[in-house]
Amino acid sequence: MKAVILAGGRGTRLMEETQTRPKPMVEIGGRPILWHIMKLYAAHGVHDFIVCLGYQGYVIKEYFANFLLHSADVTVDLRKGGIEYHTADGGSTEPWRVTLVDTGLDTETGGRIGRLRKHLAGEAPFCMTYGDGVGDIDIAALLAFHAARGKLATMTVVRPPGRFGVVSIEGDTAIDFREKPNAEQGFINGGFFVLSPKVLDLIAGDATIWEREPLEQLAREGNLAVYRHNGFWQPMDTMRDKQQLDAAWNSGAAPWKKWP
Repeated sequence: MKAVILAGGRGTRLMEETQTRPKPMVEIGGRPILWHIMKLYAAHGVHDFIVCLGYQGYVIKEYFANFLLHSADVTVDLRKGGIEYHTADGGSTEPWRVTLVDTGLDTETGGRIGRLRKHLAGEAPFCMTYGDGVGDIDIAALLAFHAARGKLATMTVVRPPGRFGVVSIEGDTAIDFREKPNAEQGFINGGFFVLSPKVLDLIAGDATIWEREPLEQLAREGNLAVYRHNGFWQPMDTMRDKQQLDAAWNSGAAPWKKWP
């Protein structure tokens, strides 16, 4: 099973953090949110990743090229010019295989997926998500749900998190106030998909937006299953979102942390 992560966008709504690095490299608790997403998948047995690069993609390449150097104790032999890594199991600090693919600076979300055809050869389904959101998604249950429905695509849907307090008013008097409730009606795209490689045929080119023509066609044809997630989910769109995720992580009880 492979997991595709879209990590090429500019993150313009988080410019305080994204002027010098891509949005998936913005840190939550001292680790890039991309790492958190990958750890979530790995906790459910998915260790093979394809990361779609675009804006400042070299930052992500350098992160993984030096991942072991920064994750393990090392002995540097200056005389021989060698480096010895000291890890608990004598190998990598994570059992991951990471393919980093330059999918273009201005390519849309669907176009980035479309550029992965040679990396997704075969009939096996693959996971896909965005590089800027986390949740306590049960990936194993999502995969089982997809397999049982027999559709070309499964989309995780969530209720959007409330951002503002809601006031109920009668005349000039507030009769009820609820601080930041979740939306009581309606679901939105939660960003955790399972897809058949056949969906690549719905992508016309780099300008294709995944959330428009491909998803709309899949829905019209009855080929888009919906997996409802009622647990924690939060994107990182603003500095306020980042601060909330940081606070959750630093509390020691981050809802999306499903690994030891």
